[in-house]
Amino acid sequence: MKALLPVALISTLCSSVVLAHDAGDLFVRAGFATVMPNESSDNVLNTGELELDNDTQVGVTLTYMLTEQFGVELLAATPFTHKVSTKGLGEVAEVSHLPPSVMAQYYFGQANSDIRPYVGAGLNYTVFFDEKGKGTLAGTDVSLDDSFGLAAQLGVDVNFAENWFANASIWYMDINTDVHTTVGTIDADIDPITFMASVGYTF
Repeated sequence: MKALLPVALISTLCSSVVLAHDAGDLFVRAGFATVMPNESSDNVLNTGELELDNDTQVGVTLTYMLTEQFGVELLAATPFTHKVSTKGLGEVAEVSHLPPSVMAQYYFGQANSDIRPYVGAGLNYTVFFDEKGKGTLAGTDVSLDDSFGLAAQLGVDVNFAENWFANASIWYMDINTDVHTTVGTIDADIDPITFMASVGYTF
């Protein structure tokens, strides 16, 4: 028995702890999300299209597993803030937004697999706020209409301890808005790619 004890201990330490996404499980992921706008817009006073820079914030998702394969996820984050510019005018505005999204997800593999890739599709509602005119538009009123559109997602969960897993996911969001300024209204498609790296816990 004494001779078998070290073997049993080594076997226990080397065995993988499987990642369980069973029906009825609730899990939360938290990490950093980077929004990378893929923008296009009307030409602004013949100075070029609107351009938005990237921003990284804290992202959180909450998922409920309906079955071993199907889940529903809610995405939330701290507000993203982007500088808005054109090639000819430089920075003309700054805007913040929140992009809550609801996704229906399909998870590949078995519930006890230690790697679970998944795909998702759903809806995004983006709320714009704290718009500020800068540079040429400094001191003027700038506002963006909220947006409602489709969203798609790819991701993977990788187990590293009991109830704990690492996650990497990427979203595409269809975000269209009208930008209202003192020089007129500009139609803009932001359509960002969002990448998130996080750690998750299963309840």
